[in-house]
Amino acid sequence: MATNSKPALMSRLHLKIEKMWWSHDKPPAYLRAISHVYKVISHYNLKSRKKRAFSPMLAMISVGNLTAGGSGKTPFVIWLTEKLKKEGYKPVIISRGDGGKTRIPQLLNHESDPLTVGDEAVLLYQKCGCPVIAGRDRVRASRMAAEYGDVIILDDGFQYRQLERLCDIVLIPEEGIGNAHLIPAGPLREPVEALERADLIVRTASSDHKEKKSDTNLHDKIKSLTTNKEWRWWSIEDQLTQIAGKKSTPPKLATALTAIARPQRFIQSIERLGIHIKNKQLFPDHHPFSKTDIALTTDLNNPVITTSKDAVKLQNIWPDKQELWVLEQRSEAESGLFEMIQKQIT
Repeated sequence: MATNSKPALMSRLHLKIEKMWWSHDKPPAYLRAISHVYKVISHYNLKSRKKRAFSPMLAMISVGNLTAGGSGKTPFVIWLTEKLKKEGYKPVIISRGDGGKTRIPQLLNHESDPLTVGDEAVLLYQKCGCPVIAGRDRVRASRMAAEYGDVIILDDGFQYRQLERLCDIVLIPEEGIGNAHLIPAGPLREPVEALERADLIVRTASSDHKEKKSDTNLHDKIKSLTTNKEWRWWSIEDQLTQIAGKKSTPPKLATALTAIARPQRFIQSIERLGIHIKNKQLFPDHHPFSKTDIALTTDLNNPVITTSKDAVKLQNIWPDKQELWVLEQRSEAESGLFEMIQKQIT
């Protein structure tokens, strides 16, 4: 666990909240009361945004979620972009730029700073090989996108009602919807009934759940949330790639360093590769790593393993001599999923 005071406190609070969200215990009454207020305000805001909805010049696919973080959205966008490019499309990704500071949309380049445009946006730019535009004003970004491609992928767009889309995809993790309460008592951004406006619902899972898909307990765990067909998609740990330190073989014992939602899934992915995690340095999602954070991590004297999203923030400030490994992943989808997406936009 992170040990420097303020980040450590935030990390402990963050993990405590997530544990409550994804348990079956009833959250405290005061949080449920705040959730009711959140529901009223959120409903009003979403309805107001819908009235001002803008129709972009290009076909738009929205990839979003019903729960707060941890549904595999970024790797799904990477998978979808690759599929579209293979079919001859020229996708442009629009990102809100979480973890960054920019509101005015920016077209990313190889010098884009994750602290300005967001860690997810930089990762998408590095992995997808297509134009990525980041910024809070995604209506303006959609106008820019018309200059660079023929189809837009709106990252984290389910609640962004200001833009009309031809295909609305909602990702639901294998754990489902947690305790089924709205923020802050639970992980839901909207009531489950909001899924009625989705075109496709995709249940995302790890390789462990792919291998156990016939398990009856797992079947109960991921039971359908709607009467429509729900598709399956898997993110699978592939290999470790070393990006810093003296060239070495993948470690058998390491420190895990990450700032993502629900980091336990990352830990489990590493352990499935047969690696023992001796220490965990866990920070809140999109945490801007400091040199102090890195010093505390490297003082543990172990090789360090991180995620691709974290690596974009670490690579320019990481000490050259310290081993840093990135857990790479690949994706697999249920047969027919991409074809169904393509059908929605043609």
